[in-house]
Amino acid sequence: MEHWIPVLWVALSIVVLLFLTIYVKLHSFVALLIVAVLVAFLTGLPMDQLVSAISKGAGNTLAGVGLIVVLGAALGQLMTDCGASKRVADVILKTCGTKFLKWGLLFIGSIFGTAMFFEVGFVIMMPLVIGIAREAKVPYMYLVIPSLAALAQAHSLLPPQPGPVALMTSLNADSGLVYIFGIITLIPSIIAAGIILPRFLGGLDQFKMPLIGNIDDNAYEKLKVPNFAVSLLIPLLPAFLMVGHTVAAAFLPKEHPVVYVLNFLGSPIISLFLALLVALYVFGIRAGRTFAEASNSISSAIKGISVVVLIIGAGGVFKEVIITAGVGDHIAAAVKGVNLNPLILAWIITAVIRWATGQGAVSAITAAGLVAPLLGVYDIDPVLLMLACAAGSNTITMPNDAAFWLMKETFNLSMAQTFKTWGLLELVNSLVGLGIVLILSLFI
Repeated sequence: MEHWIPVLWVALSIVVLLFLTIYVKLHSFVALLIVAVLVAFLTGLPMDQLVSAISKGAGNTLAGVGLIVVLGAALGQLMTDCGASKRVADVILKTCGTKFLKWGLLFIGSIFGTAMFFEVGFVIMMPLVIGIAREAKVPYMYLVIPSLAALAQAHSLLPPQPGPVALMTSLNADSGLVYIFGIITLIPSIIAAGIILPRFLGGLDQFKMPLIGNIDDNAYEKLKVPNFAVSLLIPLLPAFLMVGHTVAAAFLPKEHPVVYVLNFLGSPIISLFLALLVALYVFGIRAGRTFAEASNSISSAIKGISVVVLIIGAGGVFKEVIITAGVGDHIAAAVKGVNLNPLILAWIITAVIRWATGQGAVSAITAAGLVAPLLGVYDIDPVLLMLACAAGSNTITMPNDAAFWLMKETFNLSMAQTFKTWGLLELVNSLVGLGIVLILSLFI
């Protein structure tokens, strides 16, 4: 019972967070810092460790996710302001038609989710999705949900993303089978979350269209808008660099110069920065804009995303305090003796750690060490155990998760709207993913 007490403190802190943001109307940035201190106090975290956790949580989050969000937002703004997003939207709309738009976005979201970090895919995809929604004249949330369902699930299930790689390595799962069974798990889950779920969510057509980009159709007549291929290839440049490094590392020695160079170019921040430089030329100068006009797009993106970045940083503080207090270890100890199907148990362990820490990769990496002993006790395929954990790492998220705030602040949603959209699509992704893994276990 003593292992559940720290978990209850975290649950209480999240209730307090919801109260402060919904009823008191306190700014989310301040509310997150308050509950971070509250968790530290309730769990008995020493003050010196609290100070260290605050610095580490904010610093690591802003240095990683924060910078990625800013670079991606700037790239998306340049792409939108020169008409490239509209070009992509027009071609996709013409090719798929309104009827099959959601299916096309499932495909694109899966590619982005496999190839790049979730935050990178989010800030690059969303201007495209909003542009498509404007052109198709459909409520934008009907397109955002399938896009994010595919993006998040592919990011959680398939290498080279850090969570799946950590699980695959720790459980010694065959990489080829991970991709095969991962895709088999991916397809039904994103159809359920992206296509079927929105049909049961009322009021999505009442969500106000966000202003992402400065779209001015008349201005495009004066610009040299890049063609469809160029408009799509530039935001995909980070994906090519990341995948290029993975492929090179698989076939070449670790010390090979190509692997060394691609390791640098394929890092999320560097690859996105290079894409931004290319976009500055192609979506700026080559499109007929001046450096000053292109710089104004970047400034506009930074101003628009600054509040989101600060809130994400505060969420990082909350997450780091929870981790430093050892809540994840208590969760693992609390559920270790439960008599359940090992795949369900692995899912629960990972999901609860994700709920408590607010980090998909952290929950996957932590769970990998906890569930590995199950392979010696049960006759179960390590690939299926890996996918069960991966599905658990992508379950419904709480306000201590950076992705939760990225969704909420980007679209200016209320807490209830964020849980209704982002929360439910993640939950459906996770539960259907687990269900597919359980079905596969009947034949493997």
